Amino acid sequence: MNSSATSTTGRPVSDDVWTVRRILTWTTEHLKQHGSDSPRVEAEILLAHARHCPRIQLYTAFDEPLSDEERAQMRDLVKRRAKAEPVAYLVGYREFFSLQFEVTSDVLIPRPETETLVMEALDVTKEIKEPELLDMCTGSGCVAIAAVKNHPSMSATATDISSSALEIAKRNAEKHQVAERITFVESNLFEAVSDGSQFDVITANPPYVTNSEWEELEDHVRLHEPQTALIAGVDGLDVVRPLIAEVPRYLKPGGTIFIEIDPAQESPVRELFESWATEVTSIRDWNKDVRVMKAVKGEN
Repeated sequence: MNSSATSTTGRPVSDDVWTVRRILTWTTEHLKQHGSDSPRVEAEILLAHARHCPRIQLYTAFDEPLSDEERAQMRDLVKRRAKAEPVAYLVGYREFFSLQFEVTSDVLIPRPETETLVMEALDVTKEIKEPELLDMCTGSGCVAIAAVKNHPSMSATATDISSSALEIAKRNAEKHQVAERITFVESNLFEAVSDGSQFDVITANPPYVTNSEWEELEDHVRLHEPQTALIAGVDGLDVVRPLIAEVPRYLKPGGTIFIEIDPAQESPVRELFESWATEVTSIRDWNKDVRVMKAVKGEN
């Protein structure tokens, strides 16, 4: 390797200078060795965060040297990522339904497959003038906020058992300018939801990981994401069962619930819904897996 190269500005760049290009190359290889599935993308996200710039801006700054402060922050971020800390927690946000959501270790990191809940809720309410949504186990608030943001007259109630999660959800609602249309309630399922309240649609992303599955989860999930948002007993249905049993009281006649599940739970969840629903449908996510169950309450 030559002792220097020419930068895009025509000035020589010494090999001992940590430029954007060099740090990206090194970080990509380092994260790859530590098991990252997308090391280059993660390297770019972390460096953009350290430099306080949009990720795309890195491509026009390949030969720019990092400041001492940027190098120190990048060193810390890469060290933590190599120990399986999720990128979303490191940078403090995750994109969901084309919106950016604040996330911390108090909330589950929004997954792409969960966008199915939003799409389905928007579809069944598109002809309803002022639909009312109840979002259970809201976490970061991503489902409720994305739905309300994309329906001009929808209002929502969003519940979670965690007060810390609700604080983050409230900040996300304010960020996306929908706070006035969402009521946040600290509640263990329906306990604090007003008696007599009924909704056009209910969405839920409850814990559904089995005890045995928890032990096998990858470190970035098992060691860092909130256990209470994931684990639900021997068969993963400890939260789903009481939730489904109470749903009819809170759905308007003809109302619909969409609940996220593990694909392996399709059959038992269908049986739970069939005790009261007039229609039960399995819905596949972008990965072709059964990820959401839809149930409709009768008109009577």
